[in-house]
Amino acid sequence: MSVYDTVLDLIGRTPMVRAQHLDTGKAELFFKMESMNPGGSIKDRIGLSMIEGAERTGRIKPGDTLVEGTAGNTGLGLALVAQQKGYRLVLVVPDKMSREKIFNLKAMGAEVVLTRSDVAKGHPEYYQDMAERIARETPGAYFINQFGNPDNPLAHMQTTGPEILEQMDGRVDAIVLGCGSSGTMSGLTAFLKEHSPDTDLILADPVGSILAQYINEGVLSTKSGSWLVEGIGEDFLPSISDFSKVTKAYAISDKESFTAARELLAKEGILGGSSTGTLLAAALKYCREQTESKRVVTLVCDTGNKYLSKLYNDYWMLDNGFLERERYNDLRDLILRPYAQRDTVVVGPSELLITAYNRMKLYDVSQLPVMDGDRIVGILDESDVLLHVHVDEARFRDPVSTAMIESLTILDVKSPIESLMPVFDRGHVPIVMDGDRFLGLITRIDLLNYLRRKVN
Repeated sequence: MSVYDTVLDLIGRTPMVRAQHLDTGKAELFFKMESMNPGGSIKDRIGLSMIEGAERTGRIKPGDTLVEGTAGNTGLGLALVAQQKGYRLVLVVPDKMSREKIFNLKAMGAEVVLTRSDVAKGHPEYYQDMAERIARETPGAYFINQFGNPDNPLAHMQTTGPEILEQMDGRVDAIVLGCGSSGTMSGLTAFLKEHSPDTDLILADPVGSILAQYINEGVLSTKSGSWLVEGIGEDFLPSISDFSKVTKAYAISDKESFTAARELLAKEGILGGSSTGTLLAAALKYCREQTESKRVVTLVCDTGNKYLSKLYNDYWMLDNGFLERERYNDLRDLILRPYAQRDTVVVGPSELLITAYNRMKLYDVSQLPVMDGDRIVGILDESDVLLHVHVDEARFRDPVSTAMIESLTILDVKSPIESLMPVFDRGHVPIVMDGDRFLGLITRIDLLNYLRRKVN
């Protein structure tokens, strides 16, 4: 086992794992474990390449300010390298980025500027355009520009491609990958043209991106949609892109992506991120379409540790309509945390207010049913706690029964949805009952999520 001088020496040389439990048809499927880079993603490679490339040409020196727009892991790769090399880093990120990534970026010293994820290139709040503007207006700042930086694909031409070919003993029929900045695709294209020309590249693209249609039909749409998968898919063609070895593209929905990522963890024990799910869903489609044995490689682009609050959170998946559960056609369909399934976060009347407060914070809820056994006896929300303790914080040690509201707004499970709004207008929380049986609470956000799911 080796001892390294810096964490940057750990970038690259990631292992390859063969799928054992997924249905891959006649093909063999292999996973290049880019999640095992020190920053947790394949983008560590280009973070190092782009910063060292700028150093070699004298465009930057330690202490300078670097600016970049990133919708995924490039920011984390840049933050890792900038931190180790002594650069100030400003990152503009769309507001759909997982909070784990944002916390990670800030912990490494990056300055994060959030912007809108629902606007396209050319809009002043589009993340790339905003980053370019910040760099232009900041004296001495250097704009990394991953979408037009040749040191982006160079990283994959010099490292990722050779590693894959060596690990696969030179026998690779297809590589399934995504496209964000297009660095991975363009770098592998350049490498494979020279060293493995018979290897096809297969594009996995989120529904809403323009790239799948461009590959399959030769049509470059000017209208893109929106998607929740992070880091891949585009609404334009990056200037460094080279699609010449891409023979087929699959458009993969958010639901397919998230479901595939969860299946990868359940069957192969691999914790991948949202884009990994997109790549896996496309890879499985490609593999199952083959009529003869083929060796197929795909990428575990980043670790799923960055998505625990999203695709690995059952409640987030239910909120967004990506997990199915039994439909009742009554108010039970709106209850996110059913009490019968022990999903409802509750507190007892004799427990302390500090316990209730900590439980609210831990589970990110603003109110708790107060349960005496299976009987609801009150409700406690943040306002109730605040009113009780604001004059004397020692009252956090009082029992919940001293601050809870005992006058409850009860709705029968068969009540119409329209009956919810008058309850909300009075500032109350609807408590749903089936006879004497407590079923759960319905909050404003539960109703909003229910209505939004009906639009999908």
